Amino acid sequence: MLDARITPGALRGPNYQRLYRGVYLSAEVTPTAAIRARAAWLSTGATLVCVSAAAMHGTKWLNADWPAQISRRSHRNQPGLIAYSWLPLPQEVMTVDGLPVTTAARTAFDLGRLLPAERSVALLDALMNATGITPAEVLPLLDRHPRLRGRRRLRTALALCDPGAESPPETRLRLTLCTAGLPVPQTQIELPYQPGAPIRLDLGWPQWRVAVEYDGAQHWDDPRQRAWDIERAELIEAAGWTVIRVSAAMLERPNEIVKRVRDKLRAAGCPI
Repeated sequence: MLDARITPGALRGPNYQRLYRGVYLSAEVTPTAAIRARAAWLSTGATLVCVSAAAMHGTKWLNADWPAQISRRSHRNQPGLIAYSWLPLPQEVMTVDGLPVTTAARTAFDLGRLLPAERSVALLDALMNATGITPAEVLPLLDRHPRLRGRRRLRTALALCDPGAESPPETRLRLTLCTAGLPVPQTQIELPYQPGAPIRLDLGWPQWRVAVEYDGAQHWDDPRQRAWDIERAELIEAAGWTVIRVSAAMLERPNEIVKRVRDKLRAAGCPI
């Protein structure tokens, strides 16, 4: 980032991009959420919160174009930077890679209360997957901060999140099924395959042996992945499971997905 040996004129040239006040990045580097978070701290010295804190905790699938988010008393702002005037308590701040960030629980608390559930649940899934925290570790912050807004929104999001989701489309798929009134599925179901390498199903209902799997682009574009998918499907079928496969295009037709899953669950004996 900023190097004192580089002249101001060079920084204004085509070889550098300005991220925040006083912080520049090589034009050849594409900023990530974590890079933006570090740049925001270098520019302000403030505690990183929300998406920026999530990035520093190792959360995957964050949009690199989202503004960095900090907490400080000053209302002075910069383009591409969101500054909140509330301050986390000292016990809710930790150091990650040399930077002050909110703890994983406080980060989840803020994401869940500030964003609508349709946006926050995928972030909470990814944060919990990265850090190992659970909704039970976030709920006590409601009693600690009774006056902060978004409490009902947070409770809704925590009831829907599941750290077993391994991508935003998996979260979206799970929410599609749950909001349609289907039984809440279990995530990352393991089936015996060979010692130390079980087959894992994205989500499903073990009592009826019905699973739903999201197939990303790699399942269609990678020949080796495709060959394993065929073998894997045969092993799952041999274990007595029915699998409904969902592609990215099918996610745009939620009613069709719900109907297919409901029909398979009913056929398996689920009382819906």
